[in-house]
Amino acid sequence: MDSMEYTTVFKEDRGALSHGKFKVSPTAIYFKNSKTGKVEHIKSEEIKDINWQRIALEYGIRISLKNGLFHRFGGFHDYDFEKLSKYCEENYRLNLKQKDICLKGYNWGVANFNGSLLSFDQEKDKATCFEIPLTNVSHCTSAKNEVTLEFHQNDDAPVSLMEIRFHIPTNPDGPIDDPVQAFMDAVNDKASIIQATGESIATFTELQCLTPRGRYDIKIFPTFIQLHGKTFDYKIPLTTILRLFRLPHKDQRQVFFVLSLDPPIKQGQTRYQFLILLFNKEEEITLDVTLSDELKEKYEGKLEETMSGSTVEVLGQIMKVLVQRKITLPGIQGTPNQAITCSYKAQSGYLYPLERGFIFIHKPPVHIRFDEITAINFARSGGSTKSFDFEIETKAGILHTFSSIEKDEYSKLYDFVSSKNLRVKNRGTEKQTADVDDDIVDSDMEEGEPDAYLQRVKNEGKLREQDSEDDESEDEDFAPGEESDVEEEYDSDAKGSDSSDDDYSAGGAASDDSSAKRKKKQKSSKEKKHKKDKSSKKSSKDDDKPKRPQTAFFLWFNDTRSSIKSKYPELSLTEISKKAGELWKEKSAEDKAVWERKAVKAKEEYQRQMEEYESKGSSSKGDKSSKKSKESKNESPKKVNKSQPFKSKEYISDSSSSAASEQSDQSDKSDQSEESEEDSD
Repeated sequence: MDSMEYTTVFKEDRGALSHGKFKVSPTAIYFKNSKTGKVEHIKSEEIKDINWQRIALEYGIRISLKNGLFHRFGGFHDYDFEKLSKYCEENYRLNLKQKDICLKGYNWGVANFNGSLLSFDQEKDKATCFEIPLTNVSHCTSAKNEVTLEFHQNDDAPVSLMEIRFHIPTNPDGPIDDPVQAFMDAVNDKASIIQATGESIATFTELQCLTPRGRYDIKIFPTFIQLHGKTFDYKIPLTTILRLFRLPHKDQRQVFFVLSLDPPIKQGQTRYQFLILLFNKEEEITLDVTLSDELKEKYEGKLEETMSGSTVEVLGQIMKVLVQRKITLPGIQGTPNQAITCSYKAQSGYLYPLERGFIFIHKPPVHIRFDEITAINFARSGGSTKSFDFEIETKAGILHTFSSIEKDEYSKLYDFVSSKNLRVKNRGTEKQTADVDDDIVDSDMEEGEPDAYLQRVKNEGKLREQDSEDDESEDEDFAPGEESDVEEEYDSDAKGSDSSDDDYSAGGAASDDSSAKRKKKQKSSKEKKHKKDKSSKKSSKDDDKPKRPQTAFFLWFNDTRSSIKSKYPELSLTEISKKAGELWKEKSAEDKAVWERKAVKAKEEYQRQMEEYESKGSSSKGDKSSKKSKESKNESPKKVNKSQPFKSKEYISDSSSSAASEQSDQSDKSDQSEESEEDSD
């Protein structure tokens, strides 16, 4: 049997149950934390014994190491005992012993120290009541015959044990003069109590720190790091450092050095999960490293007594040896600009694609591993074509949006995502069915559309074209070139004096006679008949028609336009609109709900006004049509040259001379003769 793997196992870690994957191999035992991605491995030669016991209402295994440490893993079933027992016997030459916990509730017993484990056993049956890992102890104090143990807190634990007290009676005839002091010495010997005792390995002065912000002196001890500032001091155990990053700045003159921490360091209610330091590349240092004989033997010459070079490289080398973690570099190599400028939660910073994830620097810093990612999406950025948004959706349902990325970075970022086989999610605008998400396209499976962002832009362009066509089709009142039903200004058959008809014929025939003939030759008889039968429509825009309601965004934008302009006076009108789109996208759902309710009310008011408008329009139209039909019966039909453009009374020249009237009569006769010839044809 090569290896066995369990996916529903949890590890006991400072009072919390961290879930992850558990793998047993002939050479080592591995556990990968699902939340942090940290992989812990226990070599087979380091294992002292393995026990099978009940942990948190389930079955688990307790692994004791030769160096005094131990680990406990739970989430197993009763039928796993035989498999694990056989595997341990064949590969590790160890028997999987069953260790029962005493549940009688006795509070009087014997405290036994075995390495870094404090075991409280029942005095009569010698059965273990509970065990305390001394590495979880943060402080130990005594008062008379009592010893108090305080513990490191874990933010992931819903319920935490703050402290526990032991009563130690004094026995003058006992082998130990002061049992209380002996108990404290045994605890302090293996407890994880951070005390700046002894000389530090290395000291860096006045380093620029971005989070927590300020200038700090950093002292490196064998088990922890001390940050000493003007206001605050921090102590970071080396065991809490998960990863190390060295990331070049955009200007190529500076470099970030990042430490990922779990648990984070605290200052009041603020938690810092990342320690971010900023260095100049040209800054160099010569440092004396103080190593004891024990440390020299432990690190096997990996650290020199005198180290010189760039400050960030010297610090990185020391941290790499002490933490025993490699330094992560940007994943896109061979390019001068490995940092992608973008915005995250209204803060500008740099996004770095890594070998196994993404990291954003610096406020707030975010690290996303590939195994946490469900899908990647490339989207438009606030309506601008010069930039785009990079969206990362995680398995926990969290959406990280990195906005305002220059379009020049798109090809580089898309190639990187494709090379890592990450799923690219194309959110189109087509309708979705209840069961199938048709607008999600996997770029790795769909060969015809590898460019998800381009496809999204095309879909949005089609949608805008459809909207523009709908807007034009809805404006039915505007129909140039057709007959008008407005008697007063356009209709040649309108009621009035005879002089108005004469004015029209004189002005129209004199000015547009040549153009009218040219148009008549171009039109067929069928087109003219069809044009005569058309119903008349309005050519002017109706001012009484209600205006369309504004959306929630435009209601908010009109209200905050002046404040945005005053806050960003250097921006142009286009840039202000773009900035408003970014601010609107970053607003919470609660803030948007206020304006969405206003938009709904505006829409309801618009619908009410439209109903009134349509009811008034239908009644007035009926009255007008009936009135015109009566007038048409009373008046004799009169031939009008339809090819000539209609002219209003304001633009008809006043001609009362006989020459003008004769000219109008001649033009009318010529038009009538031409029309009769065409009708006969």
